[in-house]
Amino acid sequence: MRPASLVKVLPAALVVAVLVYLPYLPIELPGVLPGRVNGPGSLQLLATCLVIAGVALSYDVLFGRTGLLSFGHALFVAAGSYLLTISLADWSLPLPVAIVVSLATTTLLALVVGGIALRVSGIAFAMVTLAFAQAASIIVMRNPGGVTGGEEGKSLNRSAVPDLLVGVAHAPYRYWLALGFVVVSFVAVTLLVRSRAGHAMAAIRENEARAAVLGFDTYRVKLLAIVVGAFLGGLGGVVHALVLGGSSPHVTTTEFTLALLIMVVLGGAGSTWGALLGGFLYTYADARLVELSGAGFADALPDVAQQVLAEPLFVLGLFFIVIVYFAPAGLTGLGGRLVRRGRAT
Repeated sequence: MRPASLVKVLPAALVVAVLVYLPYLPIELPGVLPGRVNGPGSLQLLATCLVIAGVALSYDVLFGRTGLLSFGHALFVAAGSYLLTISLADWSLPLPVAIVVSLATTTLLALVVGGIALRVSGIAFAMVTLAFAQAASIIVMRNPGGVTGGEEGKSLNRSAVPDLLVGVAHAPYRYWLALGFVVVSFVAVTLLVRSRAGHAMAAIRENEARAAVLGFDTYRVKLLAIVVGAFLGGLGGVVHALVLGGSSPHVTTTEFTLALLIMVVLGGAGSTWGALLGGFLYTYADARLVELSGAGFADALPDVAQQVLAEPLFVLGLFFIVIVYFAPAGLTGLGGRLVRRGRAT
């Protein structure tokens, strides 16, 4: 391996090594995690953050890498999640077969949705993807035949899942499963970006008309981006269902896709680390702000401050505005700028 390549790989390997070791740390971080680092509550929170971070990375393949503003990415995440739980609970399929069915169907769905939506561009493309996602959300909420569970969601058939992924005592294994999903997504996106298809996606993002003149089949490249993003998003939906013990109707909503867009912009669109960082921090803040608002120290704050803390979306919205205003390239862009400034001095 070349020295330059080794320098790029070492930080990622170090981060993964630290994350793998977390379930062995019996220390407490007051105010940061709910209990010990290796406690069930903390590991469940971290696993959820990791899964959503991986899903945010799948959305970045469309938005950050190819410049496709889609409002329907939740459709593919929901497809992976619900197809898994339905396959296990209603079709009595073995887990490996259920995963294959979920991912294959999600990929086919991406080909259909992408093939139709890409007939238009810009805002029209966004609206078409939104229409597909809204239709799927309505179907899930109406619970046809009782297969989706409606507003209560669909529980996982625990008897069809390995014992290592069930129960409070096995929280570390669900955490490692979520971490494995992030690693797979990171490697897949990294290889895609370095490939000829990835270069074509970057060209389309910068100037689609020029990319077409250079000989790129822009329709196929954009369809490939949708399919790859949908596959990784569907895989995220599968892991999300296994980690949380079922499918939630929240992942079918437009709000979820908009949250993914915010995550990518916060971390840095077009940056692999940025999408992961934005997804992790957004999910962590969303989960912890409500809990912190009920903590003892919040009682000493004014009523207005307590009410603000009780509304995570409001706090996250303010943070988003600050980041967009002062760091348009996201947190990773800001970090890179500070590093370069430090070296210059």
